[in-house]
Amino acid sequence: MTEVQQKLTARSFLFKVLNGVALGIVVGLIPNAILGELFKYLMQFHPFFGTLLNVVVGIQFTVPVIVGVLIAMQFKLNPLQTVIVGTAAFVGSGAAVFQDKVWMLVGIGDLINTMLTASISVLIILWIKDRLGSLNIILLPIIAGGLAGLIGILSLPYVKLITSTLGQLVNSFTNLQPVLMCVLIAIVFSILIISPISTVAIAMAIGISGMASGAANLGVAAAATMLVIGSLKVNKSGITLAILMGAMKMMMPNLIKYPIIILPIAVTAAMSGLAGAIFNIQGTPASAGFGYSGLVGPINALKFMDGNIGLNLGILALAYIVIPVITGLIVNTLCLKFKIYSPEVFKFQSGE
Repeated sequence: MTEVQQKLTARSFLFKVLNGVALGIVVGLIPNAILGELFKYLMQFHPFFGTLLNVVVGIQFTVPVIVGVLIAMQFKLNPLQTVIVGTAAFVGSGAAVFQDKVWMLVGIGDLINTMLTASISVLIILWIKDRLGSLNIILLPIIAGGLAGLIGILSLPYVKLITSTLGQLVNSFTNLQPVLMCVLIAIVFSILIISPISTVAIAMAIGISGMASGAANLGVAAAATMLVIGSLKVNKSGITLAILMGAMKMMMPNLIKYPIIILPIAVTAAMSGLAGAIFNIQGTPASAGFGYSGLVGPINALKFMDGNIGLNLGILALAYIVIPVITGLIVNTLCLKFKIYSPEVFKFQSGE
């Protein structure tokens, strides 16, 4: 047993899994988040940009495999073991479904179940170690890959209940007074975006639209803004830029280790949600939960706005940038001044 395995505790195991997920999200989602909307716009001028769009979207479909591989690498597994964890994570993610006698890719799957399946595969591999001897290359993919994948498939419907339950909670907010609705939805989505739960999946599941969709986007954008503000002094520029581009989920380890970061994020999101209600920022189920990523939220909000386009752009800049930036700076300054948290809570947890 290696030194890494000897020191493995439940806490260190959890953080290794979260670190793998955080890196996997960046690798898999950033290309489409940055370039997807641009290529969608440019493909009307030349079909080659449609091909480029397929490339970045295709990369996004590999997220479960990437996450599994990067989780395995956190545990210093060898190449064979690493690939096995990646394949198990893909199967358990639910990203591919068997329908009408064909396999279909339906997105990046359920991130929570991806983590669960990868964790089971890692645990099986750490337990088996070298017990299989020369049969390792034959039996290990079946046991650590197939068995973990089977468990992932069986657990998927139950894990998905987490998303559906949260979806029902968010949906209940839509029956409230518009201002309160926007504030609550913005807060919920600002927290979900740094959790393993997909904000986009929830938005699509409940068909969130109108001001509720706008509030969801503003909440995600507010989370990105607050995380960028906190990240500036403690992380390298690449980390901060990745957060700004849409990789807020890379801060999941920070959320688990320092749950106090919910406070500034929620306050910033609340003010953004309030702005959304005042300015009637709207969206669609397909645009909700993206925030700044690919400018999906602002672009769709602009489509619902009447009047002078210059004024509308100014309103969007105020709601998406000015208000969350000012709120985030004030809240962060106050929290640091009164020692509610230290700057280190925003430091990217690259290892544990």
